[in-house]
Amino acid sequence: MIVFDLRCHASDDRFEAWFRSNADFEQQVEQGLVQCPFCASSDVAKAPMAPMLPKTGLASLQVELLRNSRWVGDEFADTARSMHLGEIETELVHGQASIEQARSLVEEGVPIAPLPLPVVPPKQLN
Repeated sequence: MIVFDLRCHASDDRFEAWFRSNADFEQQVEQGLVQCPFCASSDVAKAPMAPMLPKTGLASLQVELLRNSRWVGDEFADTARSMHLGEIETELVHGQASIEQARSLVEEGVPIAPLPLPVVPPKQLN
């Protein structure tokens, strides 16, 4: 089972729902079976969500995750979208995106996740 944070486009309410898989979620949304518990609208989509990580060792875990990832700065949204569309080769990247950019990527089905801790751009490191 997997839990998704969902957002209702009609009311902008946020809620959680459990599904067997991402494919199960997509199928249920297409059939109009997923509804907002507050207004009953079926106009819902995944909301940006943080991965479930243990509280201890987040900094070291993030360092390990970023070790094989390339910093793309404020080009993150364009880079992630281009990889998703097959316009450029897929690789691990990290960077910065506004809330609006992140929402747009999630609504387009681009697989992204926020990092658990802030990241200092490489040029700002001592």
